[in-house]
Amino acid sequence: MLIRVEAAGVSYGDVMKRRGDFGEVGFPAGMGQEVAGVVAADTPGGPAVGTRVAAMVDRGYAEYALARADAVLPLPDSVAFPTAAALWVQGLTAYQALTDAGGLTEGDTVLVHAAAGGVGTLATQLARLLGAATVIGTAGTPAKRDHVLAHGADLAVDYTDPNWAAAVRRATGGRGADLVLDSVGGTISRQTLDCVAPFGRIVTFGAASRTPADYPAMALMAGNLSVTGYALQGRLAHRERAVEALRRLIGFAADGRLRVAVTEYPLEAVAHAHRDLGDRRTVGKLVLRP
Repeated sequence: MLIRVEAAGVSYGDVMKRRGDFGEVGFPAGMGQEVAGVVAADTPGGPAVGTRVAAMVDRGYAEYALARADAVLPLPDSVAFPTAAALWVQGLTAYQALTDAGGLTEGDTVLVHAAAGGVGTLATQLARLLGAATVIGTAGTPAKRDHVLAHGADLAVDYTDPNWAAAVRRATGGRGADLVLDSVGGTISRQTLDCVAPFGRIVTFGAASRTPADYPAMALMAGNLSVTGYALQGRLAHRERAVEALRRLIGFAADGRLRVAVTEYPLEAVAHAHRDLGDRRTVGKLVLRP
């Protein structure tokens, strides 16, 4: 399906792909996995030309993009294109990390690392919408912690403080978090074990520190803790479940319960956007506007 792109999402996975963190990339190759725009050509059985849509694509940093028909969802007028450009990759990651991988249950305490980022900003809000009693986010600067609090967290913790895990324990009456979303890895992952409740769950889905998480088995056994990996591409094999989640995310955005914090760049400033994201100078979702 041909889509005229009105907003193309930029994710940290794009930065990692450009840096070569995923290994060899076959050429020709492009970047950008999620876009929002309008259908630009007739497709048998597809939406009419001019229909507003959100889509997952292979090459989204462009004026036009191609998407598989089963990776395109119509958008209500109440959902702006930049908002929709955050839902297929970062929105779905946040939702499924909490639910499918994390087994979020009503009343849980949820800890979200990198809570000012694209996934983190959405996960903080979704945790509350899906029944969490307490949501705690980590972020490295005062401005980012203000952002975390403004998007629904009960507490924002400075993970650059060596004693940050103790702050989480104090906020939970010494018990710790029932569910942790960890996209950082490295030292932060090890420190996380000091603030997970007995029988708690950790979902690992990234390594922003450039060091994968390495959880010691004895610590996991001592707390009866479980660690689950999450990767969006593998989950997309269950397409119907992903589409069901996307429809719910679009509904949350349409009625204002899910707010996407967006920083816009013109398409020709994509290198600038990547530098800002890679240097951790941004909050929320980065979007390119052709």
